Amino acid sequence: MKGSVFVACSLDGFIARPNGDVNWLPSAAPGEDFGYEVFMSSVDALVMGKNSFNIVRSFSEWPYKDKKVVVLSREKLEIPSELSHCVEQMAGEPLELMRAFSDKGWSHVYIDGGKAIQTFLNAGQIQQLIITRIPILLGEGIPLFGPLKWDLNLDHVDTKIYENGMVQSRYEVCPGQFA
Repeated sequence: MKGSVFVACSLDGFIARPNGDVNWLPSAAPGEDFGYEVFMSSVDALVMGKNSFNIVRSFSEWPYKDKKVVVLSREKLEIPSELSHCVEQMAGEPLELMRAFSDKGWSHVYIDGGKAIQTFLNAGQIQQLIITRIPILLGEGIPLFGPLKWDLNLDHVDTKIYENGMVQSRYEVCPGQFA
């Protein structure tokens, strides 16, 4: 089971404003999706927290089409009927959730949202991070990373620099750190 992150953050490390707003993210240029479609085609499902789900639901269009989406929440979640075929709610610890995903026949999940990313990183359930740095300083907001139980060593795989100033780096988590 592989867990991956594909996320944009400000140069000072925030993925959203304090209220969760992502209006600072630039629109994709015509013909350039920064590798998103290729990445999405490689994952079986997307896993996100309730706050991220509520923000995405406010978008004018559901961005994930029919891709399976798991929303992590211990509280009852209202899933709109038009999304009930592709969205489900689950709760649990990352290792137990990854086992449940594997039992569904999934082999690669996309972990999204600040708390979800931090929780799955601390549990050793993320193997790849694709981080796109946007050339903006927000000064405050929801951080991409939080406290870790230990240092997390990463291997740099590659970096792409886009004409609009965005810099996307891909890292693999060094194996054997969570044994």
